Amino acid sequence: MTSQTAFDLIFRNTLLRSSAAPVDIGVKGGRIAAIEPGLTCEAVEVDVGGHLALPGFVDTHIHLDKACLLGRCGHNHGSVSEAIRAVAGMKKDFTVEDVYARGARVLERAIVHGTTRMRTHVEIDPRIGLRGFEAVKALKRDYAWAIDLSLCVFPQEGLTNDPGAEDLLIQALRDGGETIGGCPYMDTDPNTHLERIFNLAQEFDVDVDLHLDFDLDPSWWHLDEVCRQTERRNYGGRVAVGHATKLSALPPEPLKAATAQLAKAGVAVTVLPATDLYLMGREATHNAPRGLTLAHKLAGDGVLCSVATNNVLNPFTPFGDASLLRMANFYANVAHASVSDFDICLDLVTELPARLMNLGDYGIKVGNPADLIVLDTQDSRFAIAELPDVMMGFKAGRQTFARQRPTLFSPGR
Repeated sequence: MTSQTAFDLIFRNTLLRSSAAPVDIGVKGGRIAAIEPGLTCEAVEVDVGGHLALPGFVDTHIHLDKACLLGRCGHNHGSVSEAIRAVAGMKKDFTVEDVYARGARVLERAIVHGTTRMRTHVEIDPRIGLRGFEAVKALKRDYAWAIDLSLCVFPQEGLTNDPGAEDLLIQALRDGGETIGGCPYMDTDPNTHLERIFNLAQEFDVDVDLHLDFDLDPSWWHLDEVCRQTERRNYGGRVAVGHATKLSALPPEPLKAATAQLAKAGVAVTVLPATDLYLMGREATHNAPRGLTLAHKLAGDGVLCSVATNNVLNPFTPFGDASLLRMANFYANVAHASVSDFDICLDLVTELPARLMNLGDYGIKVGNPADLIVLDTQDSRFAIAELPDVMMGFKAGRQTFARQRPTLFSPGR
């Protein structure tokens, strides 16, 4: 019986999204061994006090290698291409130490904001070489005590038009790259770009996560070719596209067709609210379009979706604190989410991105790693709406951070 099991740790009075009342969680050897009320065992105890526990937020799309660049260049960038050029101008001078320090700054913010799984997109090209990749590999190793960091290597500035980029990508995939990305809109031959990316994905048996269709002109796009490549190679469930802002510019019937196409092909969509809103529609003098694809609507129609961070404090997005809870709240505001949508908006930064990354051991379930965070709320329905503090976090049953609740000093005290 679980009541006689020897646990290392017991979380008492833990509210789960799936439980009507608080339960206890028994941990043994860093993994969840039991979930039920009233566990009896001599073990270290953590009283969660009826607060909501989650398995941690999952960030499927962030760029640690080019974060925190404010002050190194001007930031009056009105387009995606201008932001890319601004970073490209600095990239050749990036060192391993520099990338590591900037990435660590963001990673530590993400950890204390409750992120426990993350896919970082790492630029690989002749300007940066493998320096950014080496720095992020070191971050993966050094922060494994708090977060599982997965590396997606990709050519930001094209592939067929950038001699040497493909050889560097192959080196990175041989040396720890876990996913391959692409950026066809930056290539002079987008379809060949995609063909080569999918070829490498199959050769190394890795998933694909692309930057795609990052503008508001729906008269042309690369989504058809991505779906075609996915279906031809039987890669459904292993392909994601980030941004896909053109979807936000489609009228209802074409959007319905595109949604069905994505669902049929098994291509997931990651929406990046901070960057998409910052860079899209800037040329408008009034009634500016949001450029935000409605992830919760797509998810309701069978497309696997996530909401993620993308860039932090750089020309693409001169804002950010790596908080996925804040990002989900931001998304919900702009996307006109109703109260009935709050649960799926929380799913967009937890369960759904875990599925997108094919994380088979994610979730507060018996047998899974004892990774969990505690939010300062006792009602999961309002986690998105009220932006509660993330009070504490645990990785494999070991505490990784704690946040003190603020104290009010009223005049009578």
